[in-house]
Amino acid sequence: MNTVTASVTSSQQGTEQRAPSRPPHPGWFVLARVIGAAGAGVVLYLGFPPRELWWLAPIAFAGLCAIIWRRSARAGFGYGLVFALTWQLLLLRWLDDFLSPQFGLAPWLALSGVCALLVAVPVAGMAVVSSLRGAPVWMAMLFIASEAVRARFPLNGFPWSKIAYSQADGVFLPLAAVGGAPLVGFAVVLCGAGLALCGRVLLGERVPLATGTTRRMSMAGLAAILPILAGVACGPMVTGPSAAEPHTRVAVLQGNAPDVGVNLGAYDGTVWANHQRRLEEFIGQVRAGERRRPDMVLLPETVAWTRQDDTMRADLAGYADELGVPLVVGAKTYAPDDTVRNSMLAFVPQRGQTAQYDKQELVPFSEYVPLRSIASWFTEFLGSTGDLTAGDRPGAFDVAGTRVGFAICYEVAYDRVAREAVDSGAQLLAVPTNNAWFGRTEMTYQQLAMSRIRAVEHDRAVVNAATSGVSATVRPDGQVTQQTELFTPATLVADVPLRSGVTLSDRLGVLPELALTGGGLVALLIATGGKLRVRVRRRRAGEEDQPDPGHVGSATI
Repeated sequence: MNTVTASVTSSQQGTEQRAPSRPPHPGWFVLARVIGAAGAGVVLYLGFPPRELWWLAPIAFAGLCAIIWRRSARAGFGYGLVFALTWQLLLLRWLDDFLSPQFGLAPWLALSGVCALLVAVPVAGMAVVSSLRGAPVWMAMLFIASEAVRARFPLNGFPWSKIAYSQADGVFLPLAAVGGAPLVGFAVVLCGAGLALCGRVLLGERVPLATGTTRRMSMAGLAAILPILAGVACGPMVTGPSAAEPHTRVAVLQGNAPDVGVNLGAYDGTVWANHQRRLEEFIGQVRAGERRRPDMVLLPETVAWTRQDDTMRADLAGYADELGVPLVVGAKTYAPDDTVRNSMLAFVPQRGQTAQYDKQELVPFSEYVPLRSIASWFTEFLGSTGDLTAGDRPGAFDVAGTRVGFAICYEVAYDRVAREAVDSGAQLLAVPTNNAWFGRTEMTYQQLAMSRIRAVEHDRAVVNAATSGVSATVRPDGQVTQQTELFTPATLVADVPLRSGVTLSDRLGVLPELALTGGGLVALLIATGGKLRVRVRRRRAGEEDQPDPGHVGSATI
């Protein structure tokens, strides 16, 4: 009896040991993908300046595309929102440092949230088109479509976080000379999506038009490798300065400003006094022969002001007379009709003011307040502020025989501003800026990377002039030759090349962005139409609950 019992017990234990383990709950897979999407957002942030880790950007998109591949639009939107919110919150932390002492976290969270939503919607589309042939191409196109929207909507857009601005040190940079920032961003996302497809092939993904694992991997690898090869192939189009081409000597005076964040507006007098002191010191050095006389002197954004009843304009003209060369100054200009503009003014010796450019792209809720009556419900700060008036002409005028193009501060993020200046004949680009508002954050380094992209995009040297840093000189090939530190007085003097040719990017203008956006939208329509046809057939056949064998997992979370 004991023997039989022992045998039965042993048999039961063997059966229990051979019983299959319970599969993980689907919720664990969802959680893993959410964590992966957030991780991809962190990786993408780390790929932006001041770090030189440009190669992290395609890796981040490889992770995102792997997560959303052949999933539903709803799942793509959710994972895309996690990815984008993580990325934007980290990238725009300088906004929190700037505004939180008086306004709390709301501005930083609001802007990051809006940007994240505008990214999540096209990521949902990327999930839909991932079932098409050539999926990496269509996915990359749709992401550039999202950048095109974010550069224009809402409130004239916020293009600060374009993927191209992470590539100032990368292999994709030369593509800016061909198709501008949109083509650079497209190449980065395409490379990442290609890497994701390579991973899918290793896991058994079937690639149309290819049989066998090796051929499928080759097809997938092309999407990852071709953007890199294209960047390398375009390298010879991007050249540094040569001794044979004309140059002009530019002096940039960085006078410094108090590190007081949002309260900087109360220190206008201090900012001007700092730059006035730097200017007088420089004049003395030139007279004493300690410095060679430049061809022009450039002061940063809004270090001065000109009203009808003050002497500032006469003072600036007097400094130009003392220098013996043109003086270009950033100033708030007050017109007789009570409008105020953010301007760059040129003063020529013995002639006074000869030119003015007014900033076209104003910063919402800073230089002007949209929906002011509603915004005033949330803060009393608006009662003591007024709106600046935007300019309506391209930023280019002649200084000492050189046509200089301008993109004031925030404007450098917009493709059209520098392009219009070059189209107006600019031989040199200048980016005057007042970054003292944002303290010792990454903001000023992110902005410098944009100047480097513009240099390659338009084959022009770029001069950054900042109140408190970072001021810099950038060659036409995007390389920085001189750079100042933050919150310290400094003077840069550089011989920069003057060029008048146009790049393919200049000739094409907005066409690459339109083509990429249009291609992505057409692919989305095709993919959506295909899914709708499948649903109609299912309904007619009464098979709504049957899985689509050609798109396994395409409607899963």
